[in-house]
Amino acid sequence: MTQDTLFQQLKHPNPNLRERAMWEIVDTRDETTISRLMDILDDEDVVYRRAAVKTLGAIGTDATPLIVESLLNSDNVTVRGSCAKALAQIAVNYRDVPFPVEGLQGLKASLNDPNPVVHIASAMALGEVGAPAFDILAEALSTTDNLGLAVAIVNGLASIGDEQAREVLTQLINDESVDTYVRETATSALSRLELVMKNQPR
Repeated sequence: MTQDTLFQQLKHPNPNLRERAMWEIVDTRDETTISRLMDILDDEDVVYRRAAVKTLGAIGTDATPLIVESLLNSDNVTVRGSCAKALAQIAVNYRDVPFPVEGLQGLKASLNDPNPVVHIASAMALGEVGAPAFDILAEALSTTDNLGLAVAIVNGLASIGDEQAREVLTQLINDESVDTYVRETATSALSRLELVMKNQPR
């Protein structure tokens, strides 16, 4: 199948066909593939857009520079949110590959995005990155006065599932000056984190 046909298949209502097209695009990609996928991130078709995000995530770290560029510079909120999600997908798909520093820096900057769609997706993406993102999340949590972002960061920390994250959440729960909603979120996040830690292979 040509790349054009494969790109059309990313819109297909059948998820199995979309998945197959995605991996074929990854296997047969050329120097235009990543930018073509990036162009879909503002498409009105949600299925097509999500498929492009997943495909960028499947391509992995090679896609990071263009994704970060749009995450920080696009004036389209849908594109910025999709970029944060694509970085999360890269982190999920390539757990054994060090997450690119420019990806971390990009997500750190986009935690300050004025739009909640973007900063919440960025916090979740950093949670997927795991331990290398801990300092960024912990610092943002201690400096933000944005309630929605604080809650997203707490959930991101729970996804990291390590001792440092547990300490931060425990401190939050015990800090009377912290907003009640954030403390409640931290309480449920901590029990989730402890479950993750318990099930991690020793």
